[in-house]
Amino acid sequence: MKRLSEVKAGVSAVIKEFENDEIFIKLMEMGCVPGEKIKVEMIAPLGDPISVTVAGYNLSLRLNEASSIFVEELSML
Repeated sequence: MKRLSEVKAGVSAVIKEFENDEIFIKLMEMGCVPGEKIKVEMIAPLGDPISVTVAGYNLSLRLNEASSIFVEELSML
């Protein structure tokens, strides 16, 4: 497992768990729930924020938010 903030642009992953309970509710309301597929679409030139696709829509996350989401990358077959 790795943090979402470590995933490169263009890579898909599955959300596994959250590190921080206080941000957990906010992320769940945005569609970031365990088991949901998430794809890193773009990373800003200075690295913050990142743009992801989750639950059928685009979402921008700050690095501190993305670093609290643990994911498992999907292998390219």
